[in-house]
Amino acid sequence: MKNIFLFSIIAIISGSVFSQAVRPCAIKEYTDIWPSVDSMPNKQKHQIAVRERQKPPAGCDIRMPRLEWYEPPLENENTRACMILISGGAYQNCCDGYWVDWLARRLVQRGVTCVSLIYRTPRPKGLEIFATAWQDGQRAVRIVRSEAAKRGYDPEKIGVMGFSAGAHLTLMLATSSQTNAYEKLDALDDLPCHVNIAVPIYPAYVLNDGLTGPNKRDGDAPDIKLSSAFKFDSKTPPMSFFHGGVDIYSPNGTTQIYRQLRRMGVPAEVHIYPDRNHGFFAGAKKGSGAANWYGRIEEFLVQTAFLGPVPDQVPLSPRIANVKCKIEEKQDIWPEGKTPDFQDHQEKPYIEWYVPSNLTTKAIQIIYSGGGYNKNSTGRYEVAPVRRYLNAKGMAVVTLKYRSPRPNPPLPKHLSAWQDLQRAIRIVRSQAESKGLDPNKIGIMGSSAGGHLSLLGATSSMRNSYYRGIDKIDKLPCNVQWAIAVYPAYSIVGPDGNVDSGPGNEDTTRLSPELSFDLNTCPTLFLHGDADPYTAMNSVKCWEQMRRMGVQGELHTLALRTHSFQAKASPGTGSYTWIDRIWEFLVHKGFDK
Repeated sequence: MKNIFLFSIIAIISGSVFSQAVRPCAIKEYTDIWPSVDSMPNKQKHQIAVRERQKPPAGCDIRMPRLEWYEPPLENENTRACMILISGGAYQNCCDGYWVDWLARRLVQRGVTCVSLIYRTPRPKGLEIFATAWQDGQRAVRIVRSEAAKRGYDPEKIGVMGFSAGAHLTLMLATSSQTNAYEKLDALDDLPCHVNIAVPIYPAYVLNDGLTGPNKRDGDAPDIKLSSAFKFDSKTPPMSFFHGGVDIYSPNGTTQIYRQLRRMGVPAEVHIYPDRNHGFFAGAKKGSGAANWYGRIEEFLVQTAFLGPVPDQVPLSPRIANVKCKIEEKQDIWPEGKTPDFQDHQEKPYIEWYVPSNLTTKAIQIIYSGGGYNKNSTGRYEVAPVRRYLNAKGMAVVTLKYRSPRPNPPLPKHLSAWQDLQRAIRIVRSQAESKGLDPNKIGIMGSSAGGHLSLLGATSSMRNSYYRGIDKIDKLPCNVQWAIAVYPAYSIVGPDGNVDSGPGNEDTTRLSPELSFDLNTCPTLFLHGDADPYTAMNSVKCWEQMRRMGVQGELHTLALRTHSFQAKASPGTGSYTWIDRIWEFLVHKGFDK
């Protein structure tokens, strides 16, 4: 936790998260949380309430926890919302003052009243490590609610956002407001202490193998459960989580809480960034998702109406301008008479190359659509806008039209498409060098059934979907270096034994057996709507399995969004900017060069 200060210095030097110009935003006012030091519940002599490395305000009793109110938003920008910001520091100190101020400056500019909670540390003796901080937090929420009319925000638009231990405290305030952390002191304690939205940023102490420190077994074993401190009561609000994929405070804590929120029907988002540790944004590569994390916070606040009415949805395809590319003739995937498991009711498969004149990378993206394996098209909103977007970035794209409708039983629904994909990858690999491209920098992407097809390509390339004896192309491998699975369907089996038969939140759900997760399994970007009937748990469980194997993927779920979220979206939301997650992932993994 002491490394957070170092992370801040690295981030300042790198400039990775400081591209947005914002107005200054100073702390203007202080409010003591308790009526007096002696009235504090569980008062302990060794505890103080100060920001680490910062001088306390003049006249401040350092034993007293307090609220620090920032300069309010401009009247014409006020969204009538308030955000409580909470530092981390392992419950040993409040060490994230710099980042709390950084967030406040941006949120105030978006019209949010901001206040920082300075709670008691170090950890109390003889109590749970968070006990006194939770008491301070519940009292703080009541004070913030009592100040709503005076300060110009809605008492039912109070959010909480914190880092690490502060994210754990964020979760306590969000999930357990109906449990009193202390006995009533005065009339203020008659006010409710629930919050209306929460943003836990790399939360610590979430799972039972790491209740007081880093997870001892990586947060990933059948007997590892959520901390019993979280009550998940009826006032649990929508949440957006942020975590690094190799955090010593396991990101599985985030996915387990997400699963519980789904069981409760509470909208939520998860944003997990590959290869990033605690303080994932510090020193992040410019242009990567970890460097652009704050944008996801604002998008979540827009999508959930925390910043005001959600804008009307607009079609997204027109946003991506066409780019002139060298478009080659359609190339048949199979030689005449050599199509495996040929069925005459299926359309003929083919690929098309789109190679921009201003290549900036030798990498190649293969894209195809969904359609339940009953239909697919290279001109749909799942394919054409992404192709134009990547061409504009200087990347070559190959579009794939695979066989559909589904093959007749007893063949599985995905077999024809899987055969076509494996063959298409081999063809692309065989032609890459002749086009000035790299045969070992190939990625695949699809949505819905196409997302399932991407998972087959990503996890099962060592299995033959057809007999490899057609020609010399079949001697080439069909593994890829990355995959993008957008709301993948058909990926988990429910307790009833059927695929995608429910929300997939049960612990007994398992991954679909056709997904091998073999030794060539590649890093995968997952994008899923939280409200998708082809459940977001398809993406979450596949991400968990890949992490278990040491494969670092990226995971994003989008609150309140269902299937085909990228057809139409509201400006300012994650669905509106979803396509940028692709390039950020490629930048992080180094395939943009």
